[in-house]
Amino acid sequence: MHFCHVDQVIECGPDRAVTLKGVSLAEEYLQDHFPGFPVLPGVFMLEALVQTARLTLIARDRAAGREPVRMVLGGVRALRYGNFVRPGDSLRSEAVVDKVEGDGTVVFRGSASVVRAGSAEALPGAAASGRFTMRTVRLGPERTTGGPQQ
Repeated sequence: MHFCHVDQVIECGPDRAVTLKGVSLAEEYLQDHFPGFPVLPGVFMLEALVQTARLTLIARDRAAGREPVRMVLGGVRALRYGNFVRPGDSLRSEAVVDKVEGDGTVVFRGSASVVRAGSAEALPGAAASGRFTMRTVRLGPERTTGGPQQ
């Protein structure tokens, strides 16, 4: 199952991206998280930050004249959760490149905030914030396109 956590791209460049995700009660994962008090799960807040970071990585590759490389979440450091994101709210995600390691791993600072319905401004304090890394996909010998190596 694939969840898209970017409904609108507000800003996108090689060093920073900002996106918006509207949260609706129609999203099936809210039915169980939590019954009677539906809120966006923290792991989906992180996924929104990762999807926002991917937009920045695509913009970096294109600005350098390269074909975009698929990158995945490599690690998470010091991720903190704050405000709840409820149905009717929007999640505003911002991913900023902090540094690029020698092996191509990219370290991001990410922050997601809550925008209440009918407001243009985010609530003070983050819904989620922290640092995370994005790295290239690593395939083992048995996971290459040719199947197991002989």
